[in-house]
Amino acid sequence: QVQLVESGGGSVQAGGSLGLSCAASGYTYSSVCLGWFRQAPGKEREAVATIDNNGRTRYADSVTGRFAISKDNAKNTLYLQMNSLKPEDTAMYYCAARPVTPWGWCRLFGGDFGVWGQGTQVSVSS
Repeated sequence: QVQLVESGGGSVQAGGSLGLSCAASGYTYSSVCLGWFRQAPGKEREAVATIDNNGRTRYADSVTGRFAISKDNAKNTLYLQMNSLKPEDTAMYYCAARPVTPWGWCRLFGGDFGVWGQGTQVSVSS
């Protein structure tokens, strides 16, 4: 059974940085899409970034140039480095995973993903 556990959330002032981690275990997928998503109170969940089996990345327009998704296959860990944070980045952040074909792309769409972590809170004050 695949499990995802996020860590690294917290509170920061606008303009600051935070790094999130997502430790994965129980993989049986030969190829995998990994992603970060977020949901603010009263708002729908939105995609933040995805990374495919070959390291190709996609970002939401709202975070392009500020956030960076990466992974360490040896450690089965997904990362999200968030710089130049804004109050509108305040949300619960979730990592997610799904199997994919070896050269398949990962869409910025939460409905594609079947395994989710419990979330970690990020709060940005102005």
